[in-house]
Amino acid sequence: MAKALITDLYEIAMSYVYFRENKEKEEACFDVFFRKIPDEGGYVISAGLESIIEYVKNFSFEKDDIDFLRESGNYSEDFIAYLSTLKFTGDIYAVKEGTVIFPYEPVITIKAPIIEAQLLETYLLMLFNHQSLIATKANRIVRAAQGRPITEFGARRAHGESAAVLGARAAYIGGCVGTSVVEDEKRFGVKSFGTMAHSYVQSFPNEYEAFKAFALAYPNNSSFLIDTYNCLKSGLPNAMRVFKEILEPMGIKKGSVRIDSGDLSYLSNEVRKVLDMNNLGYVKIMLTNSLDEGSISEMIANGANVDLFGVGERLITSSTSPVLDGVYKMCARIKNGKVEPLMKISESAEKTTNPGIKKVYRIYDKKTGNAEADLIVLSDETIDNSSTLTIFDPVFTYKQKTYSSYYLRELLEPIFIKGKLVYESPSAKEIRDYAMNEINTLWPEVKRFRFPHNYYVDLSDKLYALKQEMIKKELHGGI
Repeated sequence: MAKALITDLYEIAMSYVYFRENKEKEEACFDVFFRKIPDEGGYVISAGLESIIEYVKNFSFEKDDIDFLRESGNYSEDFIAYLSTLKFTGDIYAVKEGTVIFPYEPVITIKAPIIEAQLLETYLLMLFNHQSLIATKANRIVRAAQGRPITEFGARRAHGESAAVLGARAAYIGGCVGTSVVEDEKRFGVKSFGTMAHSYVQSFPNEYEAFKAFALAYPNNSSFLIDTYNCLKSGLPNAMRVFKEILEPMGIKKGSVRIDSGDLSYLSNEVRKVLDMNNLGYVKIMLTNSLDEGSISEMIANGANVDLFGVGERLITSSTSPVLDGVYKMCARIKNGKVEPLMKISESAEKTTNPGIKKVYRIYDKKTGNAEADLIVLSDETIDNSSTLTIFDPVFTYKQKTYSSYYLRELLEPIFIKGKLVYESPSAKEIRDYAMNEINTLWPEVKRFRFPHNYYVDLSDKLYALKQEMIKKELHGGI
């Protein structure tokens, strides 16, 4: 299904003006980047590229879209005819899904005829911003759990179908072991998990009958929700009875109990004591109920006996920081094969963009393998790996660092070239594994939850000089 009309009106409005001015064959280059890390964290995990690829591959205005635009009376018939055959014919470069990324560096670059590039903006940002946000939030929660598995349980609180399905995939990329959403297992191979609801327990004459029926249906995957009536006095004894009377005689010694209300730390400790006293040490304890990295960290610090977590609305909506501010900014236009760098100049320094078509290198320490900094360079620049490399802070330029034992990795990879897809998307598991490896290359200080170390994203001398020259020319008339 084409989704060309799921866009901001101004994308079509600007495209119509470009068409009227005979600019439709002019090429432009846009960068996607973001300015601020959610939750004041140290990094973002890039996600959404697979969805972007599917969108670009299938981009078109369908007949009913064309009929709607024609009936609006806002556009000429020749523009309508132009849109009716429009496909993406340009180039897209992007970081791989699962790459750790930082503010102000290009993570997607689009080079295409200006109307094609303009019309991609809204939907592309929607996919990148949402999925990167959720992958990043999930990873914060996963790290807070200190090795205890996290399952994403937020579908019913997600902001719609797409947010639930693609959000669950993003959460898996961020480190969750699975999701409650069955569609994700079908479509992406992300393992789906589920236990039971309080209504299920209430539908039986008593908890024991509810748990027994579930154990007989799922003997190798039994998880009992024990807080419907009274966690310690009713739910736990009935669950233990099923483990002892039903599952153990079948030779099965595995399963879990889930607690979804009350003082989770206290209850988990009490449940663990009773389970262990009754030779049920193999039974795991799962905690759910409006959790996030803060509450999980606090419970673990307080000694909660928990083996795994189910995390819902605060993950799938990233409720503590619900927006990634990714933007789509023109950085160059191309006339007769000649690149003309462009930049947005603002009174707010953080909104002044970097001009020109660019590449991004990640600098790694050869000895540790850790990522040290990222370096943005112009596309025609090459870095000599055999010599020392000095970088500087683009704001506080007196802050400099020189590397002698390092290696570089170019982050932006070709995805579409002249409209043809040249990239093969990895599986969700491969992306997740790659993301976990990416995070392992970061210094611990960058991964702190509070006041993380600032990972530097610097400009090459050539790019910095171009930027300053363009600012001077624009603000001071070249004086």
